[in-house]
Amino acid sequence: MSPTPHSGLRLGSSVSEPQRLAELQRLLPLWPAELADTSRNGRLRLVAKLEYALKAERRRGRAGHWTYDLARHAALLRAWRRERAAPRYATRPENRNGAGRG
Repeated sequence: MSPTPHSGLRLGSSVSEPQRLAELQRLLPLWPAELADTSRNGRLRLVAKLEYALKAERRRGRAGHWTYDLARHAALLRAWRRERAAPRYATRPENRNGAGRG
């Protein structure tokens, strides 16, 4: 059985790239090129879209709306956490040689 947002299987940080893309395709209406972009800017855009979708799902839950889906909410949260923890997602670029300080 393949992991899906509704299957109840946990997707940890050891998710393969095809599994990651399949889950994100189910969660967000994005083009394949947007999902495959693993650059820093691509990750920032993806995380922003996940945050927006997560906030919208949270609003539906708090309002008691009939379209609220707990499994989708949990899958969005897992995907958001995984993308935030990705090695290429950094809030600031690293400065290893100490230049630019001062």
